[in-house]
Amino acid sequence: MANYDQKSQEAVGQMMRKMKEGRLKSGRSGKIVRSRKQAIAIGLSEARKKGAHIPSSG
Repeated sequence: MANYDQKSQEAVGQMMRKMKEGRLKSGRSGKIVRSRKQAIAIGLSEARKKGAHIPSSG
């Protein structure tokens, strides 16, 4: 995660911990997230909302 700032790394770390504990839920449906990639995406999205610098994925 060399391209990401500290705030975004912390957000992703939090989401990964929640996923491992079975507490991370997805969007409106509220289904439990089981995918590592989805947990990372949620973490980056939350960091963007808080104003962290995150490079575009593309």
